[in-house]
Amino acid sequence: MDGTETRQRRPEELVLPHTLSTGRLPTVSGDGLLCVPESQRVASKPLGTELSRETTLSIGLQVTVPFMFAGLGLSWAGILLNYFQGKKLRGFSCELTRSPYGVFPETVFTITCQIMVPFLLSGLGMMTAGLVMDTIQHWPVFVEIKDLLTLVPPLVGLKGNLEMTLASRLSTAANTGQIDDPRDQHRVISSNLALIQVQATVVGLLAAVAALLLGAVSRGELDFAKMELLCASSVITAFLAAFALGILMVCIVIGARKFGVNPDNIATPIAASLGDLITLSILAFISSFFYKHKDSRYLTPLVSIGFMALTPVWVLIAKQNPPTMKILKSGWFPIILAMMISSFGGLILNKTISKEQYKGMAVFTPIICGVGGNLVAIQTSRISTYLHMWSTPGVLPLWMKKFWPNPCSTFCTSEINSMSARVLLFLVIPGHLIFFIIIYMVEGHAVPNSKTFVVFYLLAGLIQVTILLYLAEVMARLMWHQALDPDNHCIPYLTGLGDLLGTGLLALCFLISWLLRSKAELDGISEPVSGPL
Repeated sequence: MDGTETRQRRPEELVLPHTLSTGRLPTVSGDGLLCVPESQRVASKPLGTELSRETTLSIGLQVTVPFMFAGLGLSWAGILLNYFQGKKLRGFSCELTRSPYGVFPETVFTITCQIMVPFLLSGLGMMTAGLVMDTIQHWPVFVEIKDLLTLVPPLVGLKGNLEMTLASRLSTAANTGQIDDPRDQHRVISSNLALIQVQATVVGLLAAVAALLLGAVSRGELDFAKMELLCASSVITAFLAAFALGILMVCIVIGARKFGVNPDNIATPIAASLGDLITLSILAFISSFFYKHKDSRYLTPLVSIGFMALTPVWVLIAKQNPPTMKILKSGWFPIILAMMISSFGGLILNKTISKEQYKGMAVFTPIICGVGGNLVAIQTSRISTYLHMWSTPGVLPLWMKKFWPNPCSTFCTSEINSMSARVLLFLVIPGHLIFFIIIYMVEGHAVPNSKTFVVFYLLAGLIQVTILLYLAEVMARLMWHQALDPDNHCIPYLTGLGDLLGTGLLALCFLISWLLRSKAELDGISEPVSGPL
């Protein structure tokens, strides 16, 4: 039993080291156990008795003094910050213009004020584009080559696929401080401009091919004689419009940043304001030029090959920025699919624009498509900036975990994205009313003025924007969950869908208005005839 107790003792209770220090070795008993003389035994000392003997009082005294000094230092820092707020400190202004998370502090009033003016200006640009389209549809080149009308929505939609996407990327970069350094600013801007030139050239060619194929399907034949003119006009229009609008977007984003305005609120509306007008004007003049010189056999092929040959140069410039190169490699699917969606809207326009019951279709198409694409691009850009600030790609914030949120949470909560969605939705009816009144004052004979049409037109615009804003919330979450940037992958889809919804709903408005008007005319004719009877 004793031996068992000896073997089960803990290491700190063994006295062997102390016995060896006396110079005499312990003896072994008959049963094999180690025996130590009584005189050499040293009382065992449990381990840990020499550890720190701290009490609550000693800990409190040791922590309190440094804590008080640290508190005094922080207090003095607060006093100094309050003193220098708004003043120059080492060459920098200490006035706070951004919230602690890097997002500009915004309210419903500030969002409305920042969006309202660009939105109305963009509406004026879209109205001008509508009037231009109403004029050029009667030009000889558009009368003879009907596929040019099919080409209008996808080419005009490039402002959503390219320029609005560029504006959204640059706005996010500006809000996250990526272009504050001059060297980074030059690299980011040059690479992004080169990127949209590559995309515009390729998508312009594909849009012409899509227009030809859709025309062939609807007519049952493919006209090879007009293929060269259509391709050359599309490529040059896309290239020049992308270059002009790209430079404009860069100036707007940098200027907004300097004046303390959120670029997300103003860049995309201004892109929309001039995008339709510039694109339609370039397409009209370029196609007319080639139509007048259609006897020059090699003119259109050489011009098309020349612009396509510049593509490698733009690719080399785009390689300066790795994120841009990533978009160049993997960002084709959204813009090509969006172009195809817009082409179906162009087919609807092509089939309706020359019919009497759809008189005024050319004027209103750029407006309803532009308003929808404009507002959804603003919302998508804001959501993208919000996600870049609050999370990392692939990880959604806790309050945005649902891929298909309740529509009430999209429009009726106090969250900042819901607030901006309400502002954008409330702008639809007043904006369309203002645009309709101006168009009626300018082109009264070319547009329907019945109350029925106005009601259906406003309802169509409201339905279009409501669907697009909800889809913007859903798609931004889905893309972010897949570690994809909503700036690059959402806006093309949404603007293309906006073109299709806008054109389809507008054609439906004209059709319903015409049917009701025809029914009323028939009733008015039949009443006098049946009266005497």
